[in-house]
This record gives sequence, C-alpha cells and structure tokens, in this order.
Amino acid sequence: MMFSTKAEYGVRVMVELARRAGDEPVPLAEIAEHDGMPLAYLEHLVARLRKAGLVDSRRGSRGGYLLARSPTEITMAEVVEALEGSIAPIECISQASDGSIVCSRESDPGHVCPTKLLWTRVRGAIVRTLRDTTLADLVLGPSLGLAAGPLSDTAAAALPTLPAAASARAAALAD
Repeated sequence: MMFSTKAEYGVRVMVELARRAGDEPVPLAEIAEHDGMPLAYLEHLVARLRKAGLVDSRRGSRGGYLLARSPTEITMAEVVEALEGSIAPIECISQASDGSIVCSRESDPGHVCPTKLLWTRVRGAIVRTLRDTTLADLVLGPSLGLAAGPLSDTAAAALPTLPAAASARAAALAD
C-alpha cells in the first residue's frame, strides 16, 4: 500500500511544527521553503489538519500555525486519517460505521471473500502502527535512537512546550 503525498507532506508539516513548538506561530511559507514543498499544496493540507483539530492558526503579520495539542498526544493515525480518509490496503476493503471490516465483494450473502482475512490483518497492522506512533516519537526518535517503541517520560520532557493556552485546551479536551 502506498500513501499519497498528502500523508507524506502532512506528516512532515506536523513534525516541523512540533520541532518549532512554542509561543509563536510558524508561517507555512517557512516550512515550505525549508522542506522544499509547494506552499499552495501545504495550505490545502493544513486546512484539513485544522479541520481535524490537529493544528491552530493565527492571522496577521506574525501569523502562522501551531499544534493544537502536545506532540505526545497526536498520533499518526489521526494525521493520516485527516489527510487520506479511512485506511484501506485494497480498494474492496473498508470500515463500516459500526467499526467492522467489510469487503465490497461480499455483497451476495452466499459469497465469502477468500482474501478478506489477509487484507483485514494488513489493515490492522497499519492502523496499529499509526496509532502507536506519536508526533513526539517522530520528532525525537532519530535524535534519541528510538527506532520503535513508545516515548519515555524523559524523552517527552525534552520536547518543546506548547503555549499555555494550547496546553490548557489540550487538558480540557482530555477531560
């Protein structure tokens, strides 16, 4: 399965926002220039991330974008799903409103898809990996040699802090 540039660029924007986290918003033009990504495309992606509640925006001459929550609280599943929609390793597999996995080829009650188990397991592994990976893991992982596994409390403490208003908002959302 290949994710599109929406997921790739969107994750890169989120990592850059986490690296630069602080009181001042980050202009998207700076991220686009720094990472060699097209600004117009990033504006489209950040609009989706904002709608999903992952980033906040500030207008004006000192405007830009900030993370809406701490990097330790943002999973890659949230980011990828905000940008790509529901994750499916193959076109015929999707998630029903009740959370079950369905195969479009099983519309006839007597037909059982012989490969549904495989694709359900593949989807589960992808979703599990995305849910288990936080933005903080991506920011600190390379510098701390964290190839896999959750972020330690010590590593999380090394992350830049969010402005007080954003931290209070994140705490309110957690309640």
